[in-house]
Amino acid sequence: MVRIVPFAVAVVCGLTASSVCARDVAEAAAEDDKGQRTPDVIFVPTPPEVVEKMLELAGVTKDDLVYDLGCGDGRIVVTAARKYGCRAVGFDVDPERIEESKENVARNKVGHLVKIEHQDIFKLDLSRADVITLYLLPSLNVRLIPQLEKLKPGSRIVSHAFDMKGVQPDKVVQFTPKDKNRPYKIYLWTAPLKKKEKEGK
Repeated sequence: MVRIVPFAVAVVCGLTASSVCARDVAEAAAEDDKGQRTPDVIFVPTPPEVVEKMLELAGVTKDDLVYDLGCGDGRIVVTAARKYGCRAVGFDVDPERIEESKENVARNKVGHLVKIEHQDIFKLDLSRADVITLYLLPSLNVRLIPQLEKLKPGSRIVSHAFDMKGVQPDKVVQFTPKDKNRPYKIYLWTAPLKKKEKEGK
């Protein structure tokens, strides 16, 4: 998944991570004058090393069906198909990103394995997926919980940078790629989701 407002952007804009996450979800989901869903967040690509680590952490195999929610330029689904030979579908609401993803799929000759669909991720049936990849704000991850709860047992969810409030991750990995000067964090959950107990109980 590669759609996000990263900390770097937040700092440049004078925002803290919490203020970025507190942005009005209703505004993020607003429709333009033509009635088309606008992107929830700006597009920032996931570094290739992080893409590789996400797929590795999810334990992707050739028999898996990978869904990337907010696929950006399609790099995650393309990498999954090229490296593991699995089927993958990328979803996005931005027509520009859809075209970019399709060009990436064609350029890498993985059209027999990868589909790109112009869809609102919050209206998708995710139950067929074996692996879900995310690079969204924490508030958007939480909005996906009702859909993620319908995943079949054993399905994996990996998120670059952001957690999912109220759900206990199975694993959190932090690593620093050789050519980067900062660490990256990846979260892994496995269906059925493990809800955290509310404080005070």
